[in-house]
Amino acid sequence: MIKTRFTEAFGIEHPIVQGGMQWVGRAELVAAVANAGALGFITALTQPTPEDLAKEIARCRELTDKPFGVNLTILPTINPPPYDEYRQVIVESGIKIVETAGSNPAPHLPMFHEHGVKVLHKCTSVRHAVKAQELGVDGISIDGFECAGHPGEDDIPGLVLIPAAAAKITVPMIASGGFADARGLVAALALGADGINMGSRFMCTVESPIHQKVKEAIVAGSELDTELIFRPLRNTGRVASNSVSREVVEILDKGGKFEDVAHLVSGKRGAKVYETGDLEAGIWWIGTAMGLINDIPTVGELVSRMVSEAEEIINGRLAGALR
Repeated sequence: MIKTRFTEAFGIEHPIVQGGMQWVGRAELVAAVANAGALGFITALTQPTPEDLAKEIARCRELTDKPFGVNLTILPTINPPPYDEYRQVIVESGIKIVETAGSNPAPHLPMFHEHGVKVLHKCTSVRHAVKAQELGVDGISIDGFECAGHPGEDDIPGLVLIPAAAAKITVPMIASGGFADARGLVAALALGADGINMGSRFMCTVESPIHQKVKEAIVAGSELDTELIFRPLRNTGRVASNSVSREVVEILDKGGKFEDVAHLVSGKRGAKVYETGDLEAGIWWIGTAMGLINDIPTVGELVSRMVSEAEEIINGRLAGALR
């Protein structure tokens, strides 16, 4: 058993988190993570309406009696989702842990804290983590350059970012980006984190609600098979390398604007990848951890294996190095 400040503060058994993932963070995966003793998050904006989110939370509760949370990603958009309504559903559904990401969480903190909801905020830089801590979040998820999704614009990998953040963060902190096995878990703990967050690794499990061909592509892929899109727009995103993402990179590198690639990067096209298994249907998110993923276990098998192997590393190889 590996106990940390994070497991104690957030009431979970293992210091392993399945963070929010658009189109992936659904009840069947989240419940499996919870049942394995880790912490899973339903992705609020995967659900088209606040009412659908309430139904998804209820569906998850039918599958587990253990703690789970909801991810609320706050991003600037032309037509923003009804965040206030999603937040109201989270509170009314009795959720006690929320993962926020994207923009400043300050507008959401008073209502969440008023109702006893702990907030874990994902950041891609030390300065943003310090600011979130000052605002009163209950935990930090520090996201290195290796991650899928949006790694920020500083390009600092976890090996440097995690200890740099740990030196300034006093609330429980988990590490995100590039984690897929027990070695990463032990390394994160050694670097000063209180646990790890995994996205790509949990995508490639039996309970993950994406097409089998996508899971097989992750197993077959390597750490070299991602693209960084939107770099010239300073909104970098790490996605799988395919004909669509390479075309996006080429257009923007030649001076193109977002309008020139909007049809290529639409969420509806990306969702089709996960639904149909057509790896060229759109962009789909994956991190460099793909190079460490070699099988498609159940969530329970994955978490159990990681914890037992982490204990073996700590009690065996590392302890043996002291003799």
